[in-house]
Amino acid sequence: MNSIKDDTSRQDLDPQSDHSSDYLAHSHSHHQPHLLPSQPQAQPQPQPQPRRPRGFAATAAATAAATGKGKKEREKEKERTKLRERHRRAITSRMLAGLRQYGNFPLPARADMNDVLAALAREAGWVVEADGTTYRQCPPPSQMASFAARSVESPLSAGSLRASSVKETLDSQPPALRIDESLSPASIDSVVIAERDSKSEKYASASPINPVDCLEADQLMQDIHSGEHENDFTGTPYIPVYIKLAAGIINKFCQLIDPEGVRQDLIQLKSLNLDGVIVDCWWGIVEGWSPQKYVWSGYRELFNIIREFKLKLQVVMAFHECGGNDSTDTLISLPQWVLEIGKENQDIFFTDREGRRNTECLSWGVDKERVLKGRTGIEVYFDFMRSFRTEFDDLFAEGLISAVEIGLGASGELKYPSFSERMGWRYPGIGEFQCYDKYLQQSLRRAAKLRGHTFWARGPDNAGYYNSMPHETGFFCERGDYDNYYGRFFLHWYAQSLIDHADNVLSLASLAFEETKLIVKVPSIYWWYKTSSHAAELTAGYHNPTNQDGYSPVFEVLRKHSVTMKFVCLGFQLSNQEADESLTDPEGLSWQVLNSAWDRGLTVAGENALLCYDREGYKRLVEMAKPRNDPDRRHFSFFVFQQPSLVQGNICLSELDYFIKCMHGELAGDL
Repeated sequence: MNSIKDDTSRQDLDPQSDHSSDYLAHSHSHHQPHLLPSQPQAQPQPQPQPRRPRGFAATAAATAAATGKGKKEREKEKERTKLRERHRRAITSRMLAGLRQYGNFPLPARADMNDVLAALAREAGWVVEADGTTYRQCPPPSQMASFAARSVESPLSAGSLRASSVKETLDSQPPALRIDESLSPASIDSVVIAERDSKSEKYASASPINPVDCLEADQLMQDIHSGEHENDFTGTPYIPVYIKLAAGIINKFCQLIDPEGVRQDLIQLKSLNLDGVIVDCWWGIVEGWSPQKYVWSGYRELFNIIREFKLKLQVVMAFHECGGNDSTDTLISLPQWVLEIGKENQDIFFTDREGRRNTECLSWGVDKERVLKGRTGIEVYFDFMRSFRTEFDDLFAEGLISAVEIGLGASGELKYPSFSERMGWRYPGIGEFQCYDKYLQQSLRRAAKLRGHTFWARGPDNAGYYNSMPHETGFFCERGDYDNYYGRFFLHWYAQSLIDHADNVLSLASLAFEETKLIVKVPSIYWWYKTSSHAAELTAGYHNPTNQDGYSPVFEVLRKHSVTMKFVCLGFQLSNQEADESLTDPEGLSWQVLNSAWDRGLTVAGENALLCYDREGYKRLVEMAKPRNDPDRRHFSFFVFQQPSLVQGNICLSELDYFIKCMHGELAGDL
């Protein structure tokens, strides 16, 4: 009897089975177990085999068995989806880059499908309004008749002319490098992917849009002209060119060292038809020994010499150290009285995570702290600027001083000193955050408390070191902490501190130099631009990863104060190995920065990086200053050329003359 019960208990009662239903009905009616006919008499079974589960039990068992396998399949499918999406976005980026490079399409840096459709529609002769309303608009009958007459006289149709123009433009372009598709799609948005072999196949057989009845003749002839005369800048906008004088012409006692040498330099500059010169006015020289004791004698003598040659003058309010991060022998420190304060209170200087102090410039944490002999940082800057304005009031009145540049950080650029060579940084290291002095730490704690997360009042502990690579850190790597809640909070606060510093100083500069053009220099941090985090830009204070525009809020402040944005332009060509190793993209960065500034109505100027003295480098600078494909014909308002002493013969004057003529729009073809 026990064996029968045991055998019955091993039966699986499936509520969806007819057999189990009959069994349940029978057992309820007779109140006794039912013995299956095929069941043998009770015999000992040492290891009974479990029956295959059915119904709900089978479903649960199958689910449990497939959990491991299903998880792996889901992970594989995710990876396949990522690859497909990455491939799709890479193709989109290439198409956008090709349209910008070869089709004169004014597409924004992160164009969407609407931007592309609108650009194509306008190219085909349609009118596209801001709300998406699209309609066709033909030229007046007189223009159509003139255009038709041209078409009859020429054996080429408008379509063939346009195809010829495109093909010639393509053939004149150098072959571009193919990009690894494993790169972030957003980072290659501005990179041109094209090969010379594929150009002819793609464009020679293409059938271009040929709206003869609506195509403007001027636009057609302009396309032909740009294809035939690539190096002809005749008739292009006149861009004034300034030369930056060497930093060491004024010694630490504010004396002009070599007046005759300066005259010789200016004679050569004048013969090249330059428009003016740039002079750094160093805080560490003028107010070098005692607070509010300003000595301008050397600069007065220098400005009088410049006046003799009738050159325009731009001056730089240089609140930073000279000689810390470049190869020059000249060393101009911050004022001695400031360094003395720094011995007692080292927190007036920028500080890295290891606690090392950087004396290149004052920390922005002291902008509103009375730690400089009873004055705040911005009060010290304002007093210096007001002293200059009062001392040289006559030069402002006669118009000799045309503009004033305000130094806002390391190297005079609006950035943190995150790439300090004295701290051991070497290109292309990502740099380090500079926010560990007690004043910036207090600001960070206030921001974290206001956000409601006091434990966020700290710098990232996995951001690497000065010479780390992004993929070597947990903060800057792909899907790193830079893009989580804490990372975005910290980077926003870090960038906002830079913006607030610019806002505070420019507010007072506008008071000191009312009705005078103000200039701010923005750095070109192009290395690691093809990564998703843009690590080098983040440590410098620009919150500009691939999913966010870090330059717009900066330019909003510059627009608020009607400031001219001067961008550092890379004139020299990076080697292929260097570009691959540090994932650089100078063209992509320039596209983003310049268009972001222009879109906000800013006046834009340029300045070359050092070591740019060859013909190709000059051509790249001119192309950046006068973008050929810009439909609005925007261009730089002026250009500053940094160079060594002309007297020492470190520069080829014929090449510089070529560059100046291109900028002035006087060059009739290539020299």
